[in-house]
Parts: sequence; structure tokens; C-alpha cells
Amino acid sequence: MDVLAAEISGNLNAIGYGLAAIGAAIGVGFLVGKTQESIARQPELRGSLMGTMFIGAGLVEALALLGLVAGFLFT
Repeated sequence: MDVLAAEISGNLNAIGYGLAAIGAAIGVGFLVGKTQESIARQPELRGSLMGTMFIGAGLVEALALLGLVAGFLFT
């Protein structure tokens, strides 16, 4: 019975990380898309926008990594 509970718990962790990864992918997609749109509207702000985009992308990816760590911590 304990083996079955461990397998179910492992599967739930994988599903949780999958959802975290999907959320991060959607977030980065919106971030990059809106940055490209902003650069097309005001090309002179490209450097500032790209720097802000990279900081935001790093924060979004950090949340995905937190989802992975949380899956292993709360077992």
C-alpha cells in the first residue's frame, strides 16, 4: 500500500511541476511578445526595454524553479 501512495505522490508532483512550467512558458511568451510590440512602436527605447524584459524573464523562470523545488519539498 505504501508503494502505491509513493507512486501517486510522485505522479502528482510531476503534474504540479508541469503546470508550473506551462505557466512560466505562457508568462515568458507574453513578456517577449509585448516587448517586441513595444520595440516596434518606439525603437529608441530598445535597450531599456530589453533589459527590463530579461529581468522579468528571469523572475518568471525563478517561479518555475520554485514549483519544481516545492514538488520535492512537500512529499
